[in-house]
Amino acid sequence: MKEFVQVSESVTWTGVIDQDMKKFHGEELSIPNGTSYNSYLVKDEKTVLIDTVIHKMGYDWVTKLKKEIDLNEIDYIIMNHSEPDHSGALLELMREIPETPIVCTEKGVEILKKYYGKNWKFHPVKTGDKINIGSKDLIFVEMKMLHWPDSMLTYLTEENILFSNDAFGQHYANYGLFNDMADQDQLHYECMKYYACILTPFGGILKNKLEEVLSLDLKIDMICPSHGVIWRDNPLQIVQKYLKWCNNYIESQVTIVYDTMWESTRKMAESIAEGITDVRQDIKVKLYNSAKNSENDIATEIFRSEGFLLGSSTINNGILPSMAALTESIKGLKFKDKKVGAFGSYGWNGRSLDILNRVLDETGLERITDGVKIMWNLDDEDTEKCREFGRDFAKSLFVELL
Repeated sequence: MKEFVQVSESVTWTGVIDQDMKKFHGEELSIPNGTSYNSYLVKDEKTVLIDTVIHKMGYDWVTKLKKEIDLNEIDYIIMNHSEPDHSGALLELMREIPETPIVCTEKGVEILKKYYGKNWKFHPVKTGDKINIGSKDLIFVEMKMLHWPDSMLTYLTEENILFSNDAFGQHYANYGLFNDMADQDQLHYECMKYYACILTPFGGILKNKLEEVLSLDLKIDMICPSHGVIWRDNPLQIVQKYLKWCNNYIESQVTIVYDTMWESTRKMAESIAEGITDVRQDIKVKLYNSAKNSENDIATEIFRSEGFLLGSSTINNGILPSMAALTESIKGLKFKDKKVGAFGSYGWNGRSLDILNRVLDETGLERITDGVKIMWNLDDEDTEKCREFGRDFAKSLFVELL
């Protein structure tokens, strides 16, 4: 277990690194670079613990925390968010200090009681409430539905540190701990993936909340999230990225996703990509087989794309399972301002195209084509038909640039 790290004059990182964690939210989210569960100890005239860690590491974490401080000296435990990756070690900790007040939102009280069945000494707070800990105050800002109804931020005055919980974090087990000690390309991608796959549905709420927080004119010298790196070098850079991402962010990219049985749909995808690049050679076109790539990585590429296309063979009057799973994810993430279309191959029943078109219509995105379907395998005429489909899609997508 990584040694605790001094973050500032009064703040110590008391979290754990979990390099072996490869899936999150059950099996829903792929995190190939692991994650961290960031907990923080704030020492002034009073001592405050901000967030705990996941349950499976609870015993070792509490044992190590005892070496850092007499647990009875902890005056408050602040739970910015009740999800079990942050609150899971509470059971182990509260066995040691059962009378210590737990500070959280009203909804946090409800959720913690439901998860752990304990009537601990709760101290509910709302936006603007504060706790004085000596020479500094802790100020609380509710962040409802980012991404749970109990979420909040905690701000430490004097040192100007924002404890942001899931906001501005990423699943990235970086042993350097701080953002200036990380691989910057990897860090940027993991931040975008975290936003795309978790926070996208709440973009409108997030935009309003970020504007509210910025209007408070708080000086922010450091942002300490509950997953991934601590932002000490230009910490507002991640806030600016969030402001871009929550404003229906797009790049000049088309993502083509397919699943295939006997390679016909793959050949269609490749021919469509050639057609797109015939029209715009400077456009990024990315192809992914939904059965062979992470659903979350694909969703991240769709998030950043101006348009995307889905393709599947027909099987049992439906679409292939990996594509069915992806379409459910796309519907749930509620992407905005993207143009879409579908394609597919078949033998005796071409229903896959109809199903994909219906799913795309359910997303509320702009479907700009009825799609294309090919029977059995592609001959030269079919290949050209797919290329032309790609050209037409590109022309519709970038009509204002032509």
